[in-house]
Amino acid sequence: VQLQASGGGSVQAGASLRLSCAASGRTLSDSATGWFRQGEGKEREFVAAISWNAGMTRYTDSVEGRFTVSRDDAKNTVYLQMNDLKPEDTGVYYCAVGAVIVSASDMYEYWGQGTQVTVSS
Repeated sequence: VQLQASGGGSVQAGASLRLSCAASGRTLSDSATGWFRQGEGKEREFVAAISWNAGMTRYTDSVEGRFTVSRDDAKNTVYLQMNDLKPEDTGVYYCAVGAVIVSASDMYEYWGQGTQVTVSS
């Protein structure tokens, strides 16, 4: 299974970005997909996740109402729409695939390589 995260960039506070997580070698529609981020000098933290059938989503409190996770099973891709970005959202964003929608990173089996998001004030 290979996961390719893309869509990161450098933006000003208040801007939007949409991250994509494209999978090959596995159908995302039968898995939960999570997004995590890691700021410089910080531990990797849970951001959002979506269940296999898109019936459930979960967000960390700091992004609730600003970020939206969605999936397009026809494209085997999961997205993270990030609006009203803040400097504290800066970090490398990773997508991961697992069996259930949880916030614990060790419950995800496959990981992408990460995409950098930098938000300046």
